[in-house]
Amino acid sequence: MSRLLVAGSGLLDSPERRVPLEARGYRIQVAASRAKAIAVILEDPPDLLVAERGFDGGADRELIRAVKASIQKANIPVLLVLSAEEVIRGLDWKAYPVDDFLTTPFGTEELLARLSLAEARLLRVFDNNPLSKLPGNTSILRAIQTSLEKETPAAICYVDIDNFKPYNDRYGFSQGDDVILMVARIVVNVLDELVRDDSFAGHIGGDDFVLIVPEGRVRVVCERILAHFEAVKTMFIAPADLAAGGFVGTDRQGRETRFGLLSLSIAAVTTGGGRFSHSGEVAAAAAGLKHYVKTLDGSNYVVDRRRQ
Repeated sequence: MSRLLVAGSGLLDSPERRVPLEARGYRIQVAASRAKAIAVILEDPPDLLVAERGFDGGADRELIRAVKASIQKANIPVLLVLSAEEVIRGLDWKAYPVDDFLTTPFGTEELLARLSLAEARLLRVFDNNPLSKLPGNTSILRAIQTSLEKETPAAICYVDIDNFKPYNDRYGFSQGDDVILMVARIVVNVLDELVRDDSFAGHIGGDDFVLIVPEGRVRVVCERILAHFEAVKTMFIAPADLAAGGFVGTDRQGRETRFGLLSLSIAAVTTGGGRFSHSGEVAAAAAGLKHYVKTLDGSNYVVDRRRQ
């Protein structure tokens, strides 16, 4: 249930307005005064704020700025309600850091649509990986669960960059980020090229990615990703290390160790045969497979097609 604070008078004062919202799971609190609205924001922040422009003598700007200036509350979606004439005259939107607006008069269905859109936008923005902009863990888990519920079997692939930590230590975090972005672009481009309409790509974090493709296309997708990676990885490795086939660094225990060049490992688990019912089972199966594929030299992929 989402908690909705309505700052203004008369926006949702009738049962015809409130009942459909409450039926969709919104718990509504109305604050007609500046003092009450700010007290709610400070003491029990809502999930969404709908503010009427100019309410209580112009408290809207003060309220919106209080929300957006707070680190803990800045993520609350804010919708501003104003007249069509005010929109036509133009508004200084820099003074109104809101996420959307509604013009009066508006219907309840339009309000519901705007609220749903604001919540969906918030989920997308804060789930995406800040570096690659790919969907993050919440979206990944949802995509895996969705694929398990489909009748058409899929392959869930865990992609990992080998020797990434020692590479980061040797070349620096900035160049390490460039490698991560390179892998993200390869994954997205290959999926777009081969399985555009029936695939998913997500970024768990660090050098770990997840992609979901139809089971029948998993081999061609993995082979294309590895081929593209091998073709461009030399751009990110110094000539001396390329000539030596690796470099010397320190391992996690601080011991001097020789590491190989960057490579890519992909562990693919197929969902056919009703083998899994939960995303956690997929992750557990993939962990063992990933451990094995990373013991192989160079870039490799393995596909686990076991049905039971």
